[in-house]
Amino acid sequence: MLTLTAAAPAPAWAQSNYPNRAIKLIVTYPPGGGNDLIARLFAQKMTESMGQSVIVENRVGAGGTIGTSFVAKSNPDGYTIVLVSPPFVMAPTLYPNLPYDTLKDLTPVSVIGSVPNMLVVNPSLPVKSVKELIAFAHAKPSAVSAATLGSATTQHLAAALFNSMSKSDILLVPYKGSAPGINDLLAGHVQMMFNAMPSTLPYVKAGQLRALGVTGDKRSSMAPDLPTIAESLPGYQIATWYGILAPAGTPPAVVARLNAEIVKISQMPDIRQKLLDMGMDIEASSPAAFSALIKSEMAKWAEVMRVAHVTADN
Repeated sequence: MLTLTAAAPAPAWAQSNYPNRAIKLIVTYPPGGGNDLIARLFAQKMTESMGQSVIVENRVGAGGTIGTSFVAKSNPDGYTIVLVSPPFVMAPTLYPNLPYDTLKDLTPVSVIGSVPNMLVVNPSLPVKSVKELIAFAHAKPSAVSAATLGSATTQHLAAALFNSMSKSDILLVPYKGSAPGINDLLAGHVQMMFNAMPSTLPYVKAGQLRALGVTGDKRSSMAPDLPTIAESLPGYQIATWYGILAPAGTPPAVVARLNAEIVKISQMPDIRQKLLDMGMDIEASSPAAFSALIKSEMAKWAEVMRVAHVTADN
């Protein structure tokens, strides 16, 4: 999904005693989700590697903007950082009156990696490929609905982008979480869903759902025989990426130290395997590459939401 420049080698920090106290790693979503799991994996290893506690703190609400705002307004000393994902770059379009400036008030540290979603349908739907789904949706526009997780999620925008690019009119039905959406999909109350691969693949393997494609720009190692949606719908691509930010003004040496830790931890065999088990493409990056990704993603999602008429209320 990402094309990122490799992180630069870590410089010497002979003049710095950072860190000399606990670091807060803010997660903008509740415990138990993907953001929280990734944050806790890295916090544990950072604690061991840096010699100071890295404490995960969940500050949730308003599409992730409450926790992000807390970090943007924190002292720029490297002791308060935040893990973000695509809702961070969607927020400026969804919430015009954000209490922080997305580009000016936060400093990119590193991307960790990205996870594609999977397009699945209820087996009762008479389609076995993306092309057949598009043809069916065109022929019977009122017969297909898609479970989504709300406007500021890649699951929702994956469906909205699919509608836009395929010139379909599939009904998007929002749910308050992946589990209730999957349950209604299994029951046939909705016919399709874009959802994270690790939580969806077991239903495919059990024959309860039919997989049609993955949303990344390449096939997934978790399901190498499953085509990308772009193979049938050229240009289509969405993935959920994860990265670390610090407040703007954080000293470059501190940003470099944090970046080096994240890059190092992402390559540890046990962490690498856990991330791969989540379906993640591990892509630790330089701060500059993460900054470029944020800018390109902001522009991309602003256009997707404009075309699909996505707002914070739908």
